[in-house]
Amino acid sequence: MKFSYLHLGALVAQILVTKAKDDGLAKTPPMGWNRQVFWNYWGCNISQDTILKSAQALIDSGLDKLGYKYVIMDDCWHASERSPHKPHPPVADPERFPDGIKALSDKIHAMGLKIGIYSSAGTMTCGRRFGSLGYEEIDAKTYKEWDIDYLKYDNCYNEGQAGYDLISYDRYAKMSRALSDTGRPIVYAMCNWGEDGTWNWAPTIAHSWRISGDITDVYDGFDDRCPCESAINCKLPGFHCSMMRILDFAAPLVQKAGPGHWNDLDMLEVGNGGMTTAEYQTHFAMWAVIKSPLILGNDPMNMDAVTKAIITNKWLIDINQDLQGEPVVRIRKTLVKNPHGETVGVAQIWAGGLVQGAVVAIVNSSPDKYTTNYTLQDVYPSAKKLSRAKYEVIDLWALTDPSKGVVEGNWGRSLGKALSSASYLSVEVPGHGTT
Repeated sequence: MKFSYLHLGALVAQILVTKAKDDGLAKTPPMGWNRQVFWNYWGCNISQDTILKSAQALIDSGLDKLGYKYVIMDDCWHASERSPHKPHPPVADPERFPDGIKALSDKIHAMGLKIGIYSSAGTMTCGRRFGSLGYEEIDAKTYKEWDIDYLKYDNCYNEGQAGYDLISYDRYAKMSRALSDTGRPIVYAMCNWGEDGTWNWAPTIAHSWRISGDITDVYDGFDDRCPCESAINCKLPGFHCSMMRILDFAAPLVQKAGPGHWNDLDMLEVGNGGMTTAEYQTHFAMWAVIKSPLILGNDPMNMDAVTKAIITNKWLIDINQDLQGEPVVRIRKTLVKNPHGETVGVAQIWAGGLVQGAVVAIVNSSPDKYTTNYTLQDVYPSAKKLSRAKYEVIDLWALTDPSKGVVEGNWGRSLGKALSSASYLSVEVPGHGTT
């Protein structure tokens, strides 16, 4: 995937700034780390020690300074059952969290980070621990007492309270109101897998919402466990959804997101071994420009240099955190054919505005390199309205110094300065890559 960053004139920047506004919580997509992806590695055997070591790894690697602030525990922090004393507040596992969640929260905050917790809008969590359905108020009050900053709220064992939008809305709105009533700023991240058209009603009650079944560490391909071809009217979101499947799901939904309310494309799989470097670059870049929360799913305690280089691309992080909060929109799809005339993939063009400038992504889903010639107004239609503007185009996945290779901080090379909207550029996008 090839990536172009367009610096526009001062007039455009000034106009765009007026659109940006501070909405308080999650005015930009949340960034952090979640241990759920290690289900097959840790299972339910997490502890305060593993959470603290992962938090320390975020700091030691400098990821916290780039904005990765939320440390999200996910499932299985729970004791075997709630407190027997009314109103039956949640209780942490006394063996794996002997100091309690409040003490863990205090330590995370002392590191300069924020802490996230997990529950489900059902009688049980997906890991078959106690859920929050019917206990929304006491759970929210307890999260406040524990100084929690973020709640991931799942959809397992929902007692059949799903199937149409109003029943799902009511179930999730109960926790939204309960969190608001505590007075504590807690980011509310809904995880109902896009069921019942989440994007149509979640923006009024949540800061983010999942749009699909769970991601798996695979670039593309079909899996019957993720059976839907579109997120719209999907009756079985499932799981084991490939990265490109979720990208297609997101395309028509970007119009629903903005400051304070974001489409969540699920956690980042970068560094978990199932994709190539080019595929992980596509994954990270598209999650960033669509303005999905950037929640790392790799092991921060065991991270190679390439993984770190990808997830620390400052250009892309800045685009994700741009205060305009405008996701890119897919504006074109072109079939890619091999020398035999056989269709081997699709070239996609996505574009969107920034507070100062614009961003364009060219995604090549074919396994072969794709070369294209384009004018700036071809890939960024708004440039037609600004024929006198001058642009600098920066390829955000090009190595600044090719001799250094793929290392942290070595991204971004100018493809030209003082270009007009009619200027032609030629780009080569690697197989499964993005420019």
